[in-house]
Amino acid sequence: MRIELTKGNILKKIIILALPIMGTSLIQSAYSMTDMIWVGTLGSRSVTAVGTAGFFTWFAFAFITIPQIGAAVGVAQSVGRKDIKETRSYIRHSIQMNIVFAVLYGITLIIFREQLVGFFNIKGADIVNMATNYLAIVSMGMIFFFLPPVLTAIFNGHGDSRTPFKINILGLIVNIILDPLLILGIGPFPKMGVPGAAVATIFAQTVVTIIFIYVIKKKTDYFDQISFLQKPDWNHMNKIVKFGLPVAVQSGVFTFIAMIIARILSRWGSTPIAVQSVGSQIESITWMTAGGFQTALSAFVGQNFGAKKWDRIYKGYFTALGIIAVFGTITSCLLIFLPGPIFSIFISEKEVIKDGIMYLRILGVSQIFMCIEMTTTGAFNGLGRTVPPSIVGIVLNAMRIPGALLFSVFLGLSGVWWSISISSILKGLILTTWFIIFLRRHPQIRGKNLLRNLTNVEEDEIIN
Repeated sequence: MRIELTKGNILKKIIILALPIMGTSLIQSAYSMTDMIWVGTLGSRSVTAVGTAGFFTWFAFAFITIPQIGAAVGVAQSVGRKDIKETRSYIRHSIQMNIVFAVLYGITLIIFREQLVGFFNIKGADIVNMATNYLAIVSMGMIFFFLPPVLTAIFNGHGDSRTPFKINILGLIVNIILDPLLILGIGPFPKMGVPGAAVATIFAQTVVTIIFIYVIKKKTDYFDQISFLQKPDWNHMNKIVKFGLPVAVQSGVFTFIAMIIARILSRWGSTPIAVQSVGSQIESITWMTAGGFQTALSAFVGQNFGAKKWDRIYKGYFTALGIIAVFGTITSCLLIFLPGPIFSIFISEKEVIKDGIMYLRILGVSQIFMCIEMTTTGAFNGLGRTVPPSIVGIVLNAMRIPGALLFSVFLGLSGVWWSISISSILKGLILTTWFIIFLRRHPQIRGKNLLRNLTNVEEDEIIN
């Protein structure tokens, strides 16, 4: 069901749109979390292997993000302008680009998987072997890993976040069922261990892709009059790249920096990498939820930008910011005050839990700031201004490396975690300040008539 975002009660529309997106984001996070819980039963060395290989599926989002953001912003703005031809053009080009990236990235991972895993300088042939096998399996199904996020973005850009939520939850159910069967070898299934987690995830993503295609063909007109074999229009390709490239570069740099941090962690052995792998899965609940508001706000701002309704953009941003700030405060408190019970869900080894408690408490301090940073990023993306969040993200994420090296001299392992937490705090403060200054300086926001309307929403919008 498509939601019209250019009119009606702002709070209601943002929540209706955001909740399914948040659910979809959490479902995507739950794939990895489910894998980690079952792999955790095999021990911390298996967790380290999955976490190591997982960096490269994480890095894939640097490429997925270009067509994903291009589709979300391009579709939302053209829907706001009620330009059906332009909407279909963005859909075609984003999917064409996505498939090409998926094939090239998958082939690269298969060919260079041993060298890529070797980058982390992990001691332990068993860990390296498990990570290499996991990466090989995931690489062969990479196209099914790439397609669902872009198809989800197309629906979100139309204002329909419920359909991708329903489809993705079916994929999660498949993954939840297959994980214990393939990892532990229950019933007639062989015990595959770490590779079993990879097989379960790729099979589930394949199911999701097939259902998406079926629903699009049978239930929507999104692909009507679209030929995916048609030669690309480079004008639209350039627009998609313009929308998505800054975010993609930020994502790629962020992952690469995380890989450098993991290499630094290898000084303390394989345990800190396992802690980071599990801790990032726990923390993903926060940034996946914030990511839901980010995507919802991007669609909301994009449609209202296309319709030239700056008053709704202003109100929508601060409404979303208020909601996510409350959520961020709650998650900060959970990680700070209940780290032990949360971390022990994944791993039972006492030494790993001890380090995990330290990780969660330090990262808990920054959760609220990460939430407001991601929400503000959604507002910038909806306007098509993807450069400011990328600048802030790249610069401050890069500072994590010298920060980790410096702080670890005085604080040991906890210094690495503090470098991550402090950078998240600064990103939230700086980016939010930047967007508020942008709004204040925008001529249509400064207009006296509009400022009066900001405190008196039109009566029909409140009623609707």
